[in-house]
Amino acid sequence: MKFSISRELLLKPLQLVAGVVERRQTLPVLSNVLIKLDEDQLSMTGTDLEVEIVGQTSLEETGESGEITVPARKLLDICRALPEGENIAFNYREDKATIAAGRSRFTLSTLPANEFPNVEEGSATLKFAIPQQQLKGLINATSFAMAQQDVRYYLNGMLFEVESGKLTAVATDGHRLAMAVMDIEVSVPEKVQVVLPRKGVIELSRLLTDDGEATVIVGSNHLRVVAEDFSFTSKLVDGAYPDYRRVLPKGGHNQMTANREMLRQAFSRTAILSNEKYRGVRLGLNEGLLKLSANNPEQEEAREEVMVDYAGDELEIGFNVNYVLDVLGTLSGESARITLSDANSSALIEDPDTDGVNTAATYVVMPMRL
Repeated sequence: MKFSISRELLLKPLQLVAGVVERRQTLPVLSNVLIKLDEDQLSMTGTDLEVEIVGQTSLEETGESGEITVPARKLLDICRALPEGENIAFNYREDKATIAAGRSRFTLSTLPANEFPNVEEGSATLKFAIPQQQLKGLINATSFAMAQQDVRYYLNGMLFEVESGKLTAVATDGHRLAMAVMDIEVSVPEKVQVVLPRKGVIELSRLLTDDGEATVIVGSNHLRVVAEDFSFTSKLVDGAYPDYRRVLPKGGHNQMTANREMLRQAFSRTAILSNEKYRGVRLGLNEGLLKLSANNPEQEEAREEVMVDYAGDELEIGFNVNYVLDVLGTLSGESARITLSDANSSALIEDPDTDGVNTAATYVVMPMRL
């Protein structure tokens, strides 16, 4: 196996796959990247047995075809350390891979390509195309609400729900919920639900760009996303995701609308003196006015007042300020609308100006006793 490639062309697919490769692995070959050359088509594959990423590029000149695995992190560090615009000559012979560039020469250990595991794909049950930018936006609008190490393992991931003409992404950690809905061109006889694990969600968001389309292929236990320069495959989480529709508050008659950035700054300032453990902030709503207050065990106190559009009942309610700030930081519109029923009910937070927008996001935050 032998080929020549510019540093930048090699670095691009290598950076795509390196994120999924773990340094400390029970199987040594999982610390490696699989390099495969078929004439002028070069592909690189990294996997942790749960997520697999394949990066692809085309060579300017045809090389000697073959396949081998080399240490991913070392190859990435070598490529990054070489000068920009450098040409790299890759040569594999007798269990050693040689990388030569200018006056630099590196010899890396290898492991056979046949030891590299393949993520089992299974049969596809659903396939549709979607602009990468829209899929990335859907993930970014909801991923912050995923649980991190919950014993309810299905919460440590994101639900994707496909219905005819619609794709919904949902994430929750049991204290807050994020949901985003997008119009897509797809027709399915019945609703399809899959849960993508947390690492898969993070890696997919990293891979997606603002240009081009991606093809999403849903299987019985895998999800694959294919774009021009990468292929992403992840195992799905077993287990039924909770019925998120039951969590969405209904019939809230107290609606408050305010400038999103002004609200975010007021909550940020109040949070400074909130209890470091519980992060509670109290909201007091009167006609046209929102009062924020927080205190901590050191008897310190913060108070803020924000002019808002509100004509509902007088209301006092407490929230974890981090959850509210996450939502206000994710919404992209100028305004934010918070809908409340009473002091013991969850808050519904959304952008009031979503008419005509392709993606509509809704957030639910449970109240705190303060």
